[in-house]
This record gives sequence, C-alpha cells and structure tokens, in this order.
Amino acid sequence: MRRERLAALALAACVFAPTLAAAQSFELIGANVQKRANAVLALMGLQLTPDVNTGSLSISNAPTNNPSFQQTAFGGGFTWSREFPLYLEGTAGYSRYDPTFVASDGQQERPIPVRWNSVSGTGGIGWDFPIADELWLRPIFNFTLGHVASDSAIAGRLLEERLGINSDLSFLENGRLNAYGLGGSLMLAYYHHRPEAEYDVEFRYTNIPLRSFDSSQAVQGYADVQSTNLWLRRRAPTGHFMLDRPVRYVLEYTHSTYLGDLEGVLGFNHLNTFGVGLELDTSAHDIIITRARMVLRYTIGTDVRGWSLGLAVSF
Repeated sequence: MRRERLAALALAACVFAPTLAAAQSFELIGANVQKRANAVLALMGLQLTPDVNTGSLSISNAPTNNPSFQQTAFGGGFTWSREFPLYLEGTAGYSRYDPTFVASDGQQERPIPVRWNSVSGTGGIGWDFPIADELWLRPIFNFTLGHVASDSAIAGRLLEERLGINSDLSFLENGRLNAYGLGGSLMLAYYHHRPEAEYDVEFRYTNIPLRSFDSSQAVQGYADVQSTNLWLRRRAPTGHFMLDRPVRYVLEYTHSTYLGDLEGVLGFNHLNTFGVGLELDTSAHDIIITRARMVLRYTIGTDVRGWSLGLAVSF
C-alpha cells in the first residue's frame, strides 16, 4: 500500500476529534471534519455487498508507522425457487481502524492514538426476470444501517496522561457516526448446471448512497458508494466420491471496480481474485446443508497482494 494513500486515510478518524482546544491549546494537524466524516462512510461502503474481494481485508504498515485496517464481512444470497423467483441477500460487516494523529501547540508535537470500530448490516430484496434459457436479469433493492464509534476510553486516558488535557470533550465521550443507505443493484446472472460441470456467472452494478443520522454534531457525512463486480465459477467432479456423492473441484475468478467515493479510498480502484478449492455434496444425507466448499483465494490489485481462505455452504 502506498504510504501517501495510508497517510491520507489515517486522517479519516478525526471526525471524532476535530480540535483539542484546552489549556495547552493543542490541535490536531490537518483536521477537516466534513471530509473525514465522508471518508469514514466511504470505508463503510466496502462492507455493503457480498464480495469476496472485500470480504476479508487486513492492511498493516507498522514499519512505516502508518495505521492498520482490518475488515471482515459475511454475506450471501439465494433465489427462493424457479416457480417463485424471489431473491434475498444479506451482508454483515465489521472493521477496525487504528490511526495515530499528531497534536501540536505550535512548538511541540505529540502522537495521539484514536481507534474506531465500524459495524454495518445490509439487506436486499430482488426478483429474477428470465431473459433466455439459464439467463436472468435481477434488480435488487438494498437497504443498510451502520454505526461507527471511537475508542473514547483509550483516547481520553492518553490525552490526560500525555498532554494533561481534560478528556471531557463531547467527541471523546460520545463520538459516534450512524449511517443509513437506500439504493439498489442490477445483476445479470447466467447459471448452466449439468452433471459433468456447473458454470455460474454474475455481473453486478451497485449504488447505495450512505448518509449520517443521529450522530455527533460535528460529523454529518455523505458517501456516494458505487461498485461493479464480475464473478465466475466452474465446478466439476474430480472422479472421487465422499458421502455418496462426487467430490467437485472449484475454480473462481472475481473482478471488482470501485466507483464514486470508493474510488481510491484504500489506494486502489480494482481488485482481482483467483480461487481454487473443493466442494462436498451432502445432499444424499438428511441434513440442512446440501453443499460445503473450501476455497483458497489470491487477491491482487494496485500495490495490494494477499491470500485468504473462504468457507461457504449451500442450503
């Protein structure tokens, strides 16, 4: 990750700390409340849709003294049946960001760690419209709620001990940012399933604007969250059997492009993921799960490289 990108991102959390105005007149360097509020919502936008590229992100630049960022999201979707093609999806995400700010009184500078945590949940309701055999158009209505909170206890204690500044400022005691989003997605889906091989192809465009509500007075934000995602998967028998059904190998490819305020928020605009794994078919036995998959994935983007292990089930 490029240093200048992470340095800019590190200022995002100062939505919770616009100014340290006290006896010593320490102030945070580079604070811009409105821009930081918008940046926080843009980061939350990475959690809103089922996307293997951002389902698990962990960025650390400890040697350069830049902040770390971790994100985990769980999600999925399904069509009720061919006779009743109602599509439902849901995603729940959590992220933690640990930036370090610099406070200055004009003569001396002090590092101030301020941590924040973000949680969000997104739901989607759609309908499958057949275009051709095995090809569907799927419009989806999406709604989301999110919450970001600062780690006020740690920040307040350090402010008192290191700077001698009273920590009863409202942004440290009650620093919070609530957000909601109403938007939608449009997906083109192709499913070709045969005993010898199964192919799944989905192309999706998502637009879910995020707005703050019932938040700390200084943090009224907005983010234009847009993305496109292409997902390809092939499943075919390996020739081996387990649980009275063939064991399948799985090949995946995913390409995501981030638009609007998501563009460049973490230093990249595109991510590509390649996956390989195995799938067990449990449908011969009387259990809820019909298939279980384990996929090893490699993600690559601008200044980004990483591995992940994904687990998934079908019902």
